[in-house]
Amino acid sequence: MMTCLAVPPLAGGCGVERTLQIESNPPGALVHLNGEEVGRTPMRKAFVWYGTYDVQLRKESYRTLDAETKVWAPWWQIPPIDLVAELIPLPLQDNHVVSYRMNPVTERQTDPEQVIQRAVEMRGRLRSSRNTRPRIPSTKPATTQYVEQTAPREPETDPGLESAR
Repeated sequence: MMTCLAVPPLAGGCGVERTLQIESNPPGALVHLNGEEVGRTPMRKAFVWYGTYDVQLRKESYRTLDAETKVWAPWWQIPPIDLVAELIPLPLQDNHVVSYRMNPVTERQTDPEQVIQRAVEMRGRLRSSRNTRPRIPSTKPATTQYVEQTAPREPETDPGLESAR
């Protein structure tokens, strides 16, 4: 915590301490703010800017929660009033507390047979582009090999094959 009572008023203020506290029910959820892992609930983090934060909470046996949290400035942090607030020789605090309730994962969501059935149903709804080439059946076994090619290659000749001809 900033202590600035000993600082003369003409030397400037102490600034504003801004914090965002995130709580969840149940506690212990992993928190990501704007894609960055910041801790587990309940947690408190200092912040610099006001606006919308992307919040993601994850906990085993619970559905991942994605939310947009708006952190609005108090009246004394709106320009040009904020300049005066920054110069006040007392520590100012702006604390925001946000709570979320997480839903447990149900059996229906985790039953492998139902997941496969939903995947088959989705597959039937997918449509191919008219530019997609038809798949040609192959007699070779399928492989999942990735080959990166930057330019067309010349056909390679094997010296052993030349002598065999």
